[in-house]
Amino acid sequence: MKKKTGKYSNVKYTDGPGGEFVVIKDHLLPPPDQIVLKEVNTRVTINLNASNIDYFKREAKKHHTQYQKLIRNVLVLYVRNAIKASEAKGAVA
Repeated sequence: MKKKTGKYSNVKYTDGPGGEFVVIKDHLLPPPDQIVLKEVNTRVTINLNASNIDYFKREAKKHHTQYQKLIRNVLVLYVRNAIKASEAKGAVA
């Protein structure tokens, strides 16, 4: 038998119980067609304040993502909230 080496070489497996299981009800998960929605993006050029860009770059680095993605997500959230507020006032656009 080959000797195990590496990170998991000291892991011992048993035939015993694997712990408690939790059943996830169907209604808690959205259907696949709601998960893989792909929105069409439009490329834009915009001049932004340097300190704002520096902030997004720092946050992106902390969270291991791209700063452009953070800016895009902020805009998406802003627009969603603006639409909800507008609809709540009865001024549907």
